[in-house]
Amino acid sequence: MGQPTGAPVNRGGARMTPWRLPDPVGVREIENAWIETPDGVRLAVSLWLPDVAGPAPVVLESIPYRKRDSTRGYSSWWGRKLAERGVGYARLDCRGSGDSGGLLTDEYLPQEQADNITAIAWLAAQPWCNGAVGMRGVSWGGFATLQAAALAPPALRAIMPMCASDRRYTDDAHYVGGAFALTGLKWATSFKAVMAGPPDPEVFGPDWEAEWMRRLEAAPPIAAEWLSHQREDDYWRQGSVGFDPARVRCPVYFVGGWLDPYNDTIPRLMYRLGVPAKALIGPWQHGYPAPATPGPGLDWAFEEVRWWKEHLAGEATGIMDEPSVRMFLLDQSPIEAAPGELRGRWVADPGWASVMAARSLRLSPGRLGDAAGQGTATQRDRGVVGLATPEWVPFAAPTYPQEQSADDAASLVFDSDPLEALHDVFGMPMLSLRIAADRPVAKLAARLCEVTPDGRSWLVAYGVLNLTHRKGHAAPQPLTPGEYYDVRLPFYLTGRRVWTGSRLRLAISESLWPLLWPSPEPVTLTLDLASAVLTLPLRPVTEIEPEIPIPLALGLPSSGRGDPEVVRATADDGAVTYTEVWPLGGGTIEATGTRLERSGANVEASVRPSEPLGCRWRAWHAVRYFRDAEDGAAAWDCTLEAEAELTADAQTFHLRERLVAKRGEAVVFEREHTNAIPRDLM
Repeated sequence: MGQPTGAPVNRGGARMTPWRLPDPVGVREIENAWIETPDGVRLAVSLWLPDVAGPAPVVLESIPYRKRDSTRGYSSWWGRKLAERGVGYARLDCRGSGDSGGLLTDEYLPQEQADNITAIAWLAAQPWCNGAVGMRGVSWGGFATLQAAALAPPALRAIMPMCASDRRYTDDAHYVGGAFALTGLKWATSFKAVMAGPPDPEVFGPDWEAEWMRRLEAAPPIAAEWLSHQREDDYWRQGSVGFDPARVRCPVYFVGGWLDPYNDTIPRLMYRLGVPAKALIGPWQHGYPAPATPGPGLDWAFEEVRWWKEHLAGEATGIMDEPSVRMFLLDQSPIEAAPGELRGRWVADPGWASVMAARSLRLSPGRLGDAAGQGTATQRDRGVVGLATPEWVPFAAPTYPQEQSADDAASLVFDSDPLEALHDVFGMPMLSLRIAADRPVAKLAARLCEVTPDGRSWLVAYGVLNLTHRKGHAAPQPLTPGEYYDVRLPFYLTGRRVWTGSRLRLAISESLWPLLWPSPEPVTLTLDLASAVLTLPLRPVTEIEPEIPIPLALGLPSSGRGDPEVVRATADDGAVTYTEVWPLGGGTIEATGTRLERSGANVEASVRPSEPLGCRWRAWHAVRYFRDAEDGAAAWDCTLEAEAELTADAQTFHLRERLVAKRGEAVVFEREHTNAIPRDLM
């Protein structure tokens, strides 16, 4: 492919010399260094530094996912990729995780944010740093970048949050549209193993086992903590930068993927930030643009180095003179292409929604078109709706949104005529309804699909709302059965071409299971068709787009750990079961001799459509870290097993959480928490 270049024009209008990726230099790796916090806790950090004569900028990634073993592969890869092009990379274990001291007892705590500010100052003060620090990261690391930027430490000059959110309640892994999500229970078991993981004795020292016991004792019933906050209260507002985005005072580069639901943050903050900002959304799932699954991925080191050189080293790379928004406009549903690359093309716009239009479609019986309907339409789910869209954050093809016809058949459906022209849907579709329910607690789920001429239905976007949250998530109100309410249901952000000859389909249901916990009683929804409108955000169809300056990544995409075994089954008595079991993964880290084994988070869910109070979710996760005895040192062999099970009656959630730790075959810790948590209009 040759040496990639940018071809910018500077802000004054004169053409610049095209920026070129710097020639590679040697890399100096520091396996571990210690950063001491004001309260005396030692934080473990690994460093990859460019071997150059003078100081260089440094980028921090702060996450709790064990730099020495669990994420060593990608940390080392990114460290070398950035450092060999002149940008240092620091990979920090959050307090209480990996080899850092202290305790980790929840997500995004103020203490963690303070630790990151300490780490930024420490990095900026080192002789090999030029005083300018950036932050980057996916998911937890992306949250951390936004939270650090909101504290405005002087050395933090730019950030790159990837697949992250500015609003924890609405756009993280716990609640979806004000309803409790299966992802929240799965994440609770995985996070329990993170909080309770052992430090590595080769780094932490001989007190590692005592520290491990402290972590095990301190690990809370985290699923119960999250389920105890069913409203958007101060618990969720803490760490949610979107409530005061003006606090972010450095340039921001947002990165997302269409198979990831965190993208809604991007337009929300792009509209409101008062700092230079860029955004890019690719075809991939929750993860980095390289290696990307599904593809095509990008040579992301090229783009990152441009970003950091511009903002941390003062180089004129031209990155800020290019379109501020780039995305991969999909030509198909991801499951249609799995396991291969998605069809589509890269497009660019000067600003978010700068060239947007909208098309309003009205609902009439069975129809989606220009004419308003008359009368009402009712929906009582005919069986389980949602088995084709089981995961909020899908990590492998079996959990992607599947072909939707079976769910459509159990829903209230409105179809358009075959399209006479291409539609490039880009943005957040919006459904406006007057709607009534026959129960005080009910949900509204809506899916926008492309129905191809062969009759198959492919998901374009979806939205969900707990109708008791119709006036906001902070103070839900029960529904009065039979009373109509005006509601607006935003769909998740999408970028998708719908083809000539296809039909648009709006499918409405009350449930979306197993993605969401069911309402206490079966519900009938009634829609006033005269006021029902679906608004589609449309990007003008163009065939010529600015060339993307970021080279494509070569190689086939991979899910990394194999695909889970997913089974959807219906028993003779009508009970529906969804199971998702991941293969045992892991391997040996040659540099340390450490071996990993892990499986999960796995899930088993069951429900009878007519008996929502019989719903049961169970999630479990296991991980083992082990290393053979060598040179007189004892073998290190630690296993963690975490499990959570959720059931409910009409008034109460019943939650059981269990944690087991082993050294070799011997159980060294075991604890089970059971909690009864009142249902708060859930």
